This record gives sequence, structure tokens and C-alpha cells, in this order.
Amino acid sequence: MVDQTTVSVEEQRQVTISMCSTPSERSLAGAAGSASTPRSSKLVTLESLQKLMLKSPPQADVHDAEQGRRAPEVPVPLAKKVAAEFIGTFILMFAVVSTIVADAQHGGAEGLVGVAASAGLAVVAVVLAVVHVSGSHLNPAVSLAMGVFGHLPRAHVLPYAAAQTMGSVAATFLAKAMYRPADPAVMATVPRVGAAEAFVLELVLTFVLMFVITAVATDPTSASAPCAAVDMIYQLAMSKELVAIAIAAAIMMNALIGGPSTGPSMNPARTIGAALATGKYKDIWVYLLAPPLGAIAGAATYTLIKP
Repeated sequence: MVDQTTVSVEEQRQVTISMCSTPSERSLAGAAGSASTPRSSKLVTLESLQKLMLKSPPQADVHDAEQGRRAPEVPVPLAKKVAAEFIGTFILMFAVVSTIVADAQHGGAEGLVGVAASAGLAVVAVVLAVVHVSGSHLNPAVSLAMGVFGHLPRAHVLPYAAAQTMGSVAATFLAKAMYRPADPAVMATVPRVGAAEAFVLELVLTFVLMFVITAVATDPTSASAPCAAVDMIYQLAMSKELVAIAIAAAIMMNALIGGPSTGPSMNPARTIGAALATGKYKDIWVYLLAPPLGAIAGAATYTLIKP
């Protein structure tokens, strides 16, 4: 019994050393362990444990999980990716415009916070549902920035943007037909400030959004544990949820900041869909130009500062 207990404790200690320590720390810890713990015929050497760790299923699972998160072994057909972007954008836009119409029809019952929360919750739901299929961009500006910096094949940018725009158009027309708002223009994104101020605000808000997306969705170091394999497995399992929450938080924050001034849109597909359904095109160039520029700037900034 004494020998077995000693072996178990020693094995655990040496596994921890081999996983979390530098080579010099391992040597020091191994020397200390040999001086304090009697040798036993059942004691496993550090070299043997290291070999076992390289071949053990948990380590293989961690490697496979990490590889699967970064690049799926089985490529998803473009048609499925495009379908996921259409459905995801439809859900997001339908939730947003429905909340806006409900707020207008019921005397401001939702309020700015309610609209922002609706957008954020919709993003969480959609990202968790389809991020593993298409990346859950839901926004032509995001897809453009992803294509520019190599996170999306450039040949996929236009199909993604087309699917996102069609999803937004379908959602807005459906909401208009269902709710029949007295003033359909409430669904449109029209600046309540000067065009120049609106342009800068949309650019900055999209910059913030894309900076967050690039950090949490494209950089594997932002969701990996620095030491133990157990922590790494946990982080990999939680990464999708963390991505969804981080992006939703950025969208809610931006909606609260820009709501009274520009809508805000941060998404050309959102603006195009509402414009076609309502016939409101005032200063539409702001929403078509500022988000792509802001998205590229946000992705570029994180790319420059990342470790």
C-alpha cells in the first residue's frame, strides 16, 4: 500500500512537472523529488512518463480538438456555408427589426436597451448555431475583412455577402408584411445627425466590432490555456460560447452608443434590406462605405498587435 501511494503521488507530481514547467524547472523538481522520495521498484521514471504522455489518448484528443477548432478536417461545402449565412442573417435581422417595430407600436416599450439586447441575444443564438458551419459572419463587412486577412477564401466573399444581403431583405420584408407598421421607415437605418458625423460613428463602431471578432474568433492564443491540458480542454470546449458572448457584448455596446444617432447598422446587409423594404435611402452611402472600412481597420489593428 505504501509503495502504491508513493507511486501515485510521484506520478501525478511528475506529470504536472512535465506539462507545466520549463526544462530547467523539471530537472530541479526531479532532483528534489529523488532526494525526498525513496526509490521504489514500481516508480515510473520521468522519461517514461513523457513518452506515455506523447502517446496517451488525452493528449491526442487535445491536439485533435485544437486542430478541429482551427481547421476542420472535413471541409464544409460552399453551398452549406452560404445557406448558413442566409439563415443566420435572416434570424438576426428579423429579431432586430421585429423589436424595433414592437417598440414603435407600443409606445417605446422596448426602448434602446431592449433593441440592443435583442440584437445581442440573436447574435449569441446564431453564432452558437452556425459558427462551425460558415463562421457566422452575418455581415458583408465582416466577410470582406476576413477575406482581406486570409481568414476566409477570397472567392467566398461575394457569395457570403450575397447570402447575407438576401437574408436581410427577406427578414425585413417578412417583418413589414407581418406587423404592417404605420411608419415602415422605423426599420430603416437613417442618420439623425449630419452625414459626416454618422460616417465617422459607423466607421468607429464597426472598427470596435471587427477588432473584437478578429481577437476572439481568429486568434487561437486568445482561447488556449497556458499550462495544464485539463485547462486547455476546458478552454477549447468553451471557445465557441466565449466567441458568441464577446461579439454579442460588442454589438450591444455599439447599439447603446450609436442608437440615437445612426441606428446603428455596422452592416451593409442590414441597411440594404431595410432600404429596399421601406424605400428610405437617405445617406445610404454612409452605411455602405463606413462599415467595410471600419472592419478592415479593426482586423488590421488586431493583426498588428497580436502576440
